[in-house]
Amino acid sequence: MRKLFLIAILFFVLPAGAADRVKVGFVSTLSGPNAAIGGDIRDGFNLALKLSGGKLGGVPAEVLIGDDQLKPENAKQLVERYLRLDKVDFITGTVFSNIVVAIAPDVIAAKTFFIAPNAGPAAYSGAQCNPFFFVSSWPSEAYSEAAGQYVTSKGIKNVLFLAPNYVGGQDAATGFKRYYKGKLVDEMYTKLGQLDYAAELSQIRAKQPEALYVFLPGGMGVNFIKQFVAAGMSKDMQLIVPLWGSDQDIIRAVGDPMLGLFSVGHWSIDLDNTANRKFVAAFEAEYKRLPTGYAASGYDTAQLLDSAIRKVKGRIENKDALRAALRAADFKSVRGEFKFNRNQFPVQNYYLQIVGKGADGRIMHKTLGTVLKDRGDAYVQDCKMK
Repeated sequence: MRKLFLIAILFFVLPAGAADRVKVGFVSTLSGPNAAIGGDIRDGFNLALKLSGGKLGGVPAEVLIGDDQLKPENAKQLVERYLRLDKVDFITGTVFSNIVVAIAPDVIAAKTFFIAPNAGPAAYSGAQCNPFFFVSSWPSEAYSEAAGQYVTSKGIKNVLFLAPNYVGGQDAATGFKRYYKGKLVDEMYTKLGQLDYAAELSQIRAKQPEALYVFLPGGMGVNFIKQFVAAGMSKDMQLIVPLWGSDQDIIRAVGDPMLGLFSVGHWSIDLDNTANRKFVAAFEAEYKRLPTGYAASGYDTAQLLDSAIRKVKGRIENKDALRAALRAADFKSVRGEFKFNRNQFPVQNYYLQIVGKGADGRIMHKTLGTVLKDRGDAYVQDCKMK
């Protein structure tokens, strides 16, 4: 009798055809100067998983975490192992666009869903869009589009653009120039991972732009802002950065000189919605620090997987149904309302933020208003998916 009872319970918990577990290959940058980025995405993802009892959509989850060391060849090796040996159901965790474009073809060829939790390369939002490729955060040009719109709205006549010379930096330049209507004094590119900006700061000082838009993720941004402030240049020109250029990892490293810095992003720590308040409180309780936008994206990515797997009742082998469930994005996002466009990139708001002090005296970015509303991306018309 007891044996029959246990069988009945298992039948109730796991519907016919449901997977007994879901496996996620988490490929991220977890070492070197940019380790904090991958670490925050991982911590946000793991927090959502913990809050759901270690399950995604009611199915026990196994997350395999690998460090790509910001080397495309390492990422490809990790993905090959996850796909061929571990038979993962999803790939996620990526930080940099050059890693995404290196591994996406292999993931797509294996008909495995790739959910990019950070920047989504422009190439995959247009003619190369694919049913197995989703971006849960933001298109790689979007923050820079919002920055260009903000600078134009302020009547700033000349701006200098600075970014690393890689896919994400090039996409950022394209996005900024799409919306900025003034004069671009210069378009400067540095080595990806560069930490000393003495030469660039000397050139910037000589060119004397009214404003400087800097797209430097992770440790690159920390070092640049420290050196920019130390050189006394913050008094002479306005600095605008993407969300992560004003986020908690950089605030912790730089401190008070961050006050008054403007940024743009799809999420803010003070967004007033129930999901975001829950996330911020839970993250601080779990990790004893305030979350970043990277952590918010990792958290939302886990929520997206949870909602989709739940919607298909654990039957993740049905790829068409699972894709439809992913596209539905049926969960409460920390960013507020968003949806997927037909290219499976997000349509969402982008906000203007300023670094200030909260009611408790802690430094954080604060939302000033909406720069772009319900913005998709510039290439969706080239995507032939339905």
